[in-house]
Amino acid sequence: MPMSTLTLLLFLFPLAYSPGPGNLFFAALGARAGWRAALPAFWGYHGATLLAALATGAGLMVLAGPELMRALGLAGSAYMLWLALKLWRAGAANPSAPPARASMLDGAALLALNPKAWAIMAALFAHYPDANTFKIAEVAAVFTLNNALAFAIWTLAGYALLAKPSYARLANRVFALILAAVALHLALG
Repeated sequence: MPMSTLTLLLFLFPLAYSPGPGNLFFAALGARAGWRAALPAFWGYHGATLLAALATGAGLMVLAGPELMRALGLAGSAYMLWLALKLWRAGAANPSAPPARASMLDGAALLALNPKAWAIMAALFAHYPDANTFKIAEVAAVFTLNNALAFAIWTLAGYALLAKPSYARLANRVFALILAAVALHLALG
């Protein structure tokens, strides 16, 4: 079942704004070096995200029939439930310090090596089995822009948000509940 715009944003919210490899990298980079130093990696990551999302959407449309798209959607929902459980149980993050500066290539490599991002894209596009080129571009753009906003927030907030275990635990639990609700809605809808 194709997602409405609201469902798409609810799907993306906990995935993009909760601590993950990209968010922790940019939060730590922002804390150590500031926004300007993070910009090259930021643009590299999100340029790669847009290209990867377009390729994922187009590839799934070409290679998959409705049965496979539904199976991917269910697998994506199961993955989101697993992520929700991990978020629920998570405490405060303890990111390791990145280099003081990061390049566009560092950002692109971070996306390429981020299994969470690829799983999200596959699960996301599985819910658009009859999407045309415009819809694929629209979903890829919303995905990329939402991610960019999340990473900007994490970069600006820096390590201060991650240093307080009580805040981290509360945020993780809220994100877990939202993610589980969206996963169940998509699986049962």
